[in-house]
Amino acid sequence: MRILILGGTREARELADIASGERGYEIVSSLAGRVREPVLPVGRVRVGGFGGVDGLREWLGENGIDAVVDATHPFAGGITANAALAAADAGLPVLHVRRPGWREEPGDSWIRVPDLKTAAEAVAGLGDRVFLTIGRQGVAAFAEAGQWFLIRAIDPPEGAVPARHELLLARGPFALADEIALLRAHRIDVMVTKDSGGALTGAKLTAARSLGIAVVVIDRPALPEGAHQVETVAAAWDWLRQLGSGESAGGFE
Repeated sequence: MRILILGGTREARELADIASGERGYEIVSSLAGRVREPVLPVGRVRVGGFGGVDGLREWLGENGIDAVVDATHPFAGGITANAALAAADAGLPVLHVRRPGWREEPGDSWIRVPDLKTAAEAVAGLGDRVFLTIGRQGVAAFAEAGQWFLIRAIDPPEGAVPARHELLLARGPFALADEIALLRAHRIDVMVTKDSGGALTGAKLTAARSLGIAVVVIDRPALPEGAHQVETVAAAWDWLRQLGSGESAGGFE
């Protein structure tokens, strides 16, 4: 079976590693190309977009793909929607792998918002020093804000940025002690994050809780209606094994 894994996440890399080591599976991993030096999975890798739903559907046919696994970032809503439509058009099974989102715990002070625009509005009354940890995309939504921002991202943001800011280029995982020290050193009043989930960058939330810092949490975009979803790499691999054995694995349109 030839499987397309839409990736860029730890889960995508782990699934590619497992499946590539098994007989009967050929893995093609696709990365969006938005990170300059991505961590690459094992096996064949392609980088860049497909050209929308039509382009992806044509690529699936031209490359003899048997199934699609969407293991992209929880906020990669565009490619997720395109994958669901293109796979349905091509009559292919598709699975969406989404790690669980973060959950508010006792002592947290969270403000959940639906999008970046609302997040930028929410921070206005929460303090003058903001830790912006949403990646490089979306920073422009805060460009007109008057607060001071510590912007942490893997690569520099493109487009407009807040007038008062400091850029910190770093890639997780981040240790709890380091996150606490960072928040203290920059006298952070409020944090803004996407609900990405996972342990890789989750320590910042524990650090904010321990210091009594408010957190503006941007909700994930919804999966396509009727999407077949699993939360773990193990469950995704079970799905692929069932497909390989000829069993019905769900996710068919």
